[in-house]
Amino acid sequence: MQRAPSSPERISVLLGICVVMLATLPRYMAGGHETRQTLISLAFALVAFAAVLQWRLLASDMRRKLPPLCKRLVIMLLLGMSLMAGWHALFTEWISWQVFISHGATLGVLLHTLSLWWSCEPQSE
Repeated sequence: MQRAPSSPERISVLLGICVVMLATLPRYMAGGHETRQTLISLAFALVAFAAVLQWRLLASDMRRKLPPLCKRLVIMLLLGMSLMAGWHALFTEWISWQVFISHGATLGVLLHTLSLWWSCEPQSE
């Protein structure tokens, strides 16, 4: 069984990873971690480039599936932020907003990826 070289689901996950990397930048800026900031910026550029390449490989009918997946990603990011807000309100002392958005974005992308995995149909061989 040969898999498609690109899929809208993969692109939505790549976009989510880009969001997570952007969400971590303020954390490293505030902490004065220039080396990590540079590495995250380079990784962001590479992942964004890979997402653009994957998008270009998509057939036009598959490109129409991407906007609903991006909407799903945004919903999962908001859910991740909400769950992290609840978690930190109940179990931790206040953390900085930089750490909060980093944790919330990470949880949101994780939820998005898991929801894609759970909803995928089993492949027949």
